[in-house]
Amino acid sequence: MRSSRRFAIILSSFVAFIASLFIIFFISTRPPKESNVISNFSTHRAAYEQVRTMLSEDKDVDLVATWGIETEGSPISTIPPDGGMPVKRYQDYLALLKEIGASAVAKGRDQPEVRFLVWRSGFAADTRHVAVSWLEQEPPNKVVSLDAFYQTAKPRRPSYVHIDGKWYIWADW
Repeated sequence: MRSSRRFAIILSSFVAFIASLFIIFFISTRPPKESNVISNFSTHRAAYEQVRTMLSEDKDVDLVATWGIETEGSPISTIPPDGGMPVKRYQDYLALLKEIGASAVAKGRDQPEVRFLVWRSGFAADTRHVAVSWLEQEPPNKVVSLDAFYQTAKPRRPSYVHIDGKWYIWADW
């Protein structure tokens, strides 16, 4: 009798643990709501502008992220002091990215765009992203809202939702 009770406790604990993992996974794979992205942008707009200015000053830097930096022509990310940027400058970027809630900022070479990665989920070719972007020119592939974007048929074309001025939400998957 005692062993069956112990088995039942262990089994129910295991089932509760698996259910908790499933719930956590399901919640973490849901993209942020458009209103939350816009609210966060409005709250931290000065930090977004500061990082955008810093990245435009750092001419050879293409990407700054929690996992390192990429410079023009570099095939892989490096973490300062391994070239490309002074450690203090990298730490300044990371502090601002943390304040914003972004894990990376990148600039485009072909078109003037600065993109702040605020959410991603998935693996390999099935990764989804949401970013806040600054664009020099209005993009052709705008949608009314993120909800409208999420309702389009897959595969979806990366699209933009206008926030304010030259600022947009960018989403893909």
